[in-house]
Amino acid sequence: MTADASMFVANTPRGRRRRLAGRVMELVCTLAAVSAILVLFLVVFAVARRGLPALSTTFFTAVPGTDAFGNPTGGVANAIVGTIIITAIATAIAVPVGVLIAIFNTEFASPKAAEATRLMLNILAGIPTVVIGVFIFGLLVVGSGYSAFAGSVALSIVMVPVIARSTEEVLALVPVHLREGGMALGASRARTAVTIILPTAVGGIVTAAILAVARAAGETAPLLFTSSIFANAVTTDPSHAMGSLPLTIYFDSEQPSQYAQQQAWAAALVLMGVVLIAAITGRLLSLRSRRQIERAR
Repeated sequence: MTADASMFVANTPRGRRRRLAGRVMELVCTLAAVSAILVLFLVVFAVARRGLPALSTTFFTAVPGTDAFGNPTGGVANAIVGTIIITAIATAIAVPVGVLIAIFNTEFASPKAAEATRLMLNILAGIPTVVIGVFIFGLLVVGSGYSAFAGSVALSIVMVPVIARSTEEVLALVPVHLREGGMALGASRARTAVTIILPTAVGGIVTAAILAVARAAGETAPLLFTSSIFANAVTTDPSHAMGSLPLTIYFDSEQPSQYAQQQAWAAALVLMGVVLIAAITGRLLSLRSRRQIERAR
């Protein structure tokens, strides 16, 4: 054993300092991880404690209203339906765009073009969502009015970087011999990508879409500028403004009524549950997809 190697194990002042520094850093990292988990559990507990009493059949099936004395009543059925429709349209827009960007980066782009595209995606992912909302407001809302479609376009911009980068990572895991085998049989690069690479990575693409939905489902700022003036009724026409859970939380939390504030907590609990379930599902599917790709190697 050399002198340089022995200092990591020998009982010397330098070796003891290294071991002590290593243990201190392990303790600091452990405390940081425990703190993050503790904060998550505190948030979940606080929201659940305030939101669970307001959950009922009426909460999920009735629309907001008022009684004879002007007090708020009803539930958030219109917000639930609106959230589903707006998110579904945004997913239908963002998934093809994100997947095509990922295919371009991994299969067709030169190294410089791929690096430039990744840089643009990182910048787009870092743009505040309120800026995206203002941009879509000037592009689609001014002159046309609020609509669920405008809100979906805004959310799709938020989703594209997540889908593109996640899909690109999955496509990079596809074994090279599958690409070479397809082209050896006479298939073009495009046909190989469509018939061999995409089916192999479909699990990862689904995972990327789920993570993007979880990312966009709780966004409030883009919807404030695109679909914030809506009727208290269930509507399925995306050309009109629709309610959504983030906006319901935002508006109800500012009301003086105790009932409205409880509705806000309950809506926050439902939204948080959806996001947590989507994130956990995406993580499990990601691990499963990686194992399948590793077996294909």
